[in-house]
Amino acid sequence: MAQRLPEWLTIRLPRPETIKEVETLMRSKSLHTVCESARCPNLPECWSKNTATFMILGDTCTRSCGFCAIKVGRGLEVDPFEPLNVALSAKKMGMKHVVVTSVARDDLKDEGAEQFAKTIRALHKEIPHIIVEVLTPDFKGKEDCMRIVCDAHPEIYNHNIETVERLHTIVRPQAKYSRTMGLLEKVKEIDPTIYTKSGLMLGLGETKVEVIKTLEDLRKIGVDAVTIGQYLRPTMKHLPVVEYIHPDIFAEYEKIGEDMGFAFVASGPFIRSSYNAIAFSEKVMKERLERVEVEAVTPQRTLLPEASGLSQ
Repeated sequence: MAQRLPEWLTIRLPRPETIKEVETLMRSKSLHTVCESARCPNLPECWSKNTATFMILGDTCTRSCGFCAIKVGRGLEVDPFEPLNVALSAKKMGMKHVVVTSVARDDLKDEGAEQFAKTIRALHKEIPHIIVEVLTPDFKGKEDCMRIVCDAHPEIYNHNIETVERLHTIVRPQAKYSRTMGLLEKVKEIDPTIYTKSGLMLGLGETKVEVIKTLEDLRKIGVDAVTIGQYLRPTMKHLPVVEYIHPDIFAEYEKIGEDMGFAFVASGPFIRSSYNAIAFSEKVMKERLERVEVEAVTPQRTLLPEASGLSQ
């Protein structure tokens, strides 16, 4: 059982004052970030660069995954001003690529899908040409909820597989491997122009064969991008780390993913699903980002390359 952190899992922290502005902005708008709630190790780096992953629908999750530090309990009341506050905050931070995630809201009839849609629309309205990436729960596999989100036209739809199929009942007891795969496949069916993305954590006891099988399963359903990172135990109440994966192994998985045909693969100890997410934009949507600088008003959807072409 892994205990001590290896040398490659050390972080050089930026100056505290470089983080304060983002923290002040979030508190002034009563907004939550997954960076804080999930105790992400990349928070200091991201916030010092004026980036953050917005977490809508409150900071209390209705599910209890074995790896996640977000608090569990009854969901908070949905804030009608939240979509606009997210958009205004992203605008003030000068974001070109924004990631919006949420806690699971099994208590809501629409699982929180409508709040995602309102947030996407608010972002597109307030910040023309912005790339919106959503990282949603599985909505219990409800197609109508997926359609609500897709109809708001996010550029990227992310839903994490998190771990290999064998470990799902331990790591994600209220989720299903097949349900996650089904959601990602359905999003492509609903709107082939939306890029799909998923991520998994290593170090929970999975084997190399299982990791490769998971990547193969994601490619079979047309997923465009994948992130692979090291699981870090947030508290002693959470699942223990079985193994700290060496950076060379992460590099090997990145090469394997690229050879499989993923348009974008990020693999490394500190990689998280939304960490440095704009790198995906810079690689896959480079042409669109360059046009943003010279075009004042152009319908947003026409600037994107065909995501479906990446899935062939």
